[in-house]
Amino acid sequence: MPTRLHSALTAAATAFEFLVCEPAPLAFDARLVAGLPDRVMPLDELRQLIVAQPHGSDITDALWRQLAGHAREWGPAWVVGAVGVALPGLTRMAAKISRGHARHADDVDSEVLAGFLQALREAPLEPPRLWLRLCWAAWRAGVAVVTSTDVDELPSDIPTGSRSPSLPYGHPDLLLGRAAAAGLISAEAAELISCTRFGDALIEQLAAGQGVSASALRMRRRRAERLVAAAVHRGDLSGPMVGARRGRDEAA
Repeated sequence: MPTRLHSALTAAATAFEFLVCEPAPLAFDARLVAGLPDRVMPLDELRQLIVAQPHGSDITDALWRQLAGHAREWGPAWVVGAVGVALPGLTRMAAKISRGHARHADDVDSEVLAGFLQALREAPLEPPRLWLRLCWAAWRAGVAVVTSTDVDELPSDIPTGSRSPSLPYGHPDLLLGRAAAAGLISAEAAELISCTRFGDALIEQLAAGQGVSASALRMRRRRAERLVAAAVHRGDLSGPMVGARRGRDEAA
């Protein structure tokens, strides 16, 4: 699978790398967890250890109780640190969910990370299988991206060349413009789809600028895409604009 440079998981990996770089890498006191080395370990070394030598559920639970507790009590650096330790598992999970759904890979990455973060903040720490519960929350969030049918989103084969095919096709922005002009979606929704699906904008950046969560903005985009896709399949965006047709009907 090609490396994606700007997904949520790759951004988390970059943040983790800065966190564990010398001369003062963020470190975990492994002495708090029976069965781990009796010393303080930089988080990247801890990650290497648990990937290379899988431990039993008791040790894994104890480790993640500590990491989740640190993330909840000790601030953003430990949130990034906990995510960084989990990244090998989260990355494999996202790749598995995205298999056969390449268009949705970035969204899957974002939702896997969002699901994991929510569980990291909110999951009860005392019941057993904490790591599995964190992973299950991430898995459910990622799978939700790809469970809708293809009709729920814009067609993937909209031509983008210089030829001018029959409406409603053409450059995707023209299709979105017609949908907005017809009142199917707002101009803001059309711009959101255009700049994140066909441009270089990251939905996380837009969400931060608007003061909303990436998940909420992604859901807003999905709803708009479903409306446009349904209109395409019905043929509502070919021929005269809906608004123009309504105006003529009222005038008559």
